[in-house]
Amino acid sequence: MSMSRRDLSLLLPALAAGQSSAQTPATPTKEKPVLPAKSYLYSELPVKTNGENQTRAVFDGTTHTGYPVELHITRLGPGLMPHPPHKHVHEEILTLKSGQLDIIMGGTTTRVTAGSVVMTASMLEHGWRNPGPDYAEYFVIAVGPKS
Repeated sequence: MSMSRRDLSLLLPALAAGQSSAQTPATPTKEKPVLPAKSYLYSELPVKTNGENQTRAVFDGTTHTGYPVELHITRLGPGLMPHPPHKHVHEEILTLKSGQLDIIMGGTTTRVTAGSVVMTASMLEHGWRNPGPDYAEYFVIAVGPKS
């Protein structure tokens, strides 16, 4: 499966938003290398399977300015959640490629459909569930320090 220009156009603004943060950039480390300019082919990404769910880690590192960014792709089975609602320091941008998700943020649930984008703020409890009947596939970009 390949990413279309439309798919990529949904991801690029989120990455740019991470670049313009007012936070002090992190220092790159061996654990978080500076990400190279590179194409990531969907067919070559390793797949981690958990029951009906599949996750593909795309990258996890820092920009050339030292800003942390991580991207993964998940295929979530009908009726499932990847994990219970939670909160953390970094922000996340979710782009729904196919299917639908019930997004839970701050106690409110919103159903999103293919092509939708969700922004979760730092320390806001959030999560999502696939109401079905089909699989949902989405991209998550985590921007900022993990702690």
